[in-house]
Amino acid sequence: MNIARWLEASARLAPGAPALLTGTEVLADYAAFARRASGVAAALDARFGIAPGDRVGIFMANRTEYLEALYGILWAGAAAVPINAKLHPAEAAWILDNAQARACVVAADTAGPLAAAAPGLRLIGADTGEWHGMRATEGSATPAPRGDGDLAWLFYTSGTTGRPKGVMITHGNLIAASLCYPIDVDTVAPSDAAFYAAPMSHGQGLYTFVHTRMGARHVVPPSGGVDPDEILDLAPRIDGISMFAAPTIVRRLVQRARERGLTGEGIKTIVYGGAPMYLADIEEAITVMGPRFVQIYGQGEAPMTISALSRAMVADRAHPRWRERLGSVGVAQSCAEIAIADETGHRLPAGETGEILVRGPQVMAGYWRNPEATDRAIRDGWLWTGDVGRLDADGFLTLTDRSKDVIISGGSNIYPREVEEVLLEHADVAEAAVIGRRHPDWGEEVIAFVVPEPGRALDTGALDRHCLERIARFKRPKAYRVVDALPKNNYGKVLKTALRAEVEGEAGSGPAGG
Repeated sequence: MNIARWLEASARLAPGAPALLTGTEVLADYAAFARRASGVAAALDARFGIAPGDRVGIFMANRTEYLEALYGILWAGAAAVPINAKLHPAEAAWILDNAQARACVVAADTAGPLAAAAPGLRLIGADTGEWHGMRATEGSATPAPRGDGDLAWLFYTSGTTGRPKGVMITHGNLIAASLCYPIDVDTVAPSDAAFYAAPMSHGQGLYTFVHTRMGARHVVPPSGGVDPDEILDLAPRIDGISMFAAPTIVRRLVQRARERGLTGEGIKTIVYGGAPMYLADIEEAITVMGPRFVQIYGQGEAPMTISALSRAMVADRAHPRWRERLGSVGVAQSCAEIAIADETGHRLPAGETGEILVRGPQVMAGYWRNPEATDRAIRDGWLWTGDVGRLDADGFLTLTDRSKDVIISGGSNIYPREVEEVLLEHADVAEAAVIGRRHPDWGEEVIAFVVPEPGRALDTGALDRHCLERIARFKRPKAYRVVDALPKNNYGKVLKTALRAEVEGEAGSGPAGG
């Protein structure tokens, strides 16, 4: 089934219900929302020849037009390729080329840079009269027929090979993940509001579907992003808001609430995940704001839907194992089956540590145009997550390591090899190794160890400019260590554990998300 039918159903059942809002301003009810999505779908076909199965990108920050574009693409039977608006235009261009996208919806601030990076790609400006004309087009009353196995969302997640991989998320995957939300994460009522402070291109965007099916409101803050004061001020006026937030954002929000003497009035639920949440931080959050928090664990390959720690479990201080459970990522969500295995695939008993495996109807169909990576990730129906953890006797999952060395800064994943390859493009760099260093505000920040070419002196300012020209600002190193050599084992492999030990305990140098 085409998941866009959920929008059609809500428009039919509650046409006058408020749907799209910027702050407190209602921009469209459900009838208008569906009409616009249908019009965009018709225009994609008539003007650009977009057919079911084609890919269409979205490269812009949070705004209500994002949802119009997403549902318009799905209504047409095409697959959306949402791209993190913080990415460098060259990175976005590579993704769109790999996805073989036929077009891309952009905003005024992303249109020019992307046009220069991807000449020849058809760009559709959401700030233009063309967009207003598209969404006013007379379209089909029902979305294009699609099967559960048809591609709906092509999510690009960087891998340790340095190039992003396209995660193929089908309509069936989205439906399964969405149905888990009201069972395992949070109930949704028409009076509730999905609040888009986190990027729509990622987890927060995936939560749009269940809120659409329930006829709830979709609210984009006027800033389009995360501003703790804005969230705390808007929440009581909107009421019933639910939002996804990385632990670093939760920390900032709680700190500001405490400073202002607020308790988070109007915030129904904060779903946190995407990075480790320190026990002291979540305990403080509950003390300041009360039982508003739910933890989830998932990956792009199993979108937001591996395990969950419910609101009641997060807040239940009376339970004898409360702190132990609070340090976990909860129990398997309703559509997920979790196992722990050693490197041979042998299943390990409760309490033993190994790689986390998951299977269920939410697990991706595979990696786009990358059968080798698909075969490595999915074996005998199980997704090998690359994360290491253990299950206790009650089914609570605790993460113990990240086998892929991912650096998580401000809730965004940064993969060391991707940064290392950019550093190695510089003529003066002979070797490079990138690790994460703990940062008080952003979780982690990127630190680069670089070895200069013989006889050359490295200018770290020039190296920083080199990175900014090639990768997103949030990925660039925040500190450069020029060293004579990198520590290596007998096989020539860089010992990143030694590098981490060297920087362990050092204070962060600045905002890693800048």
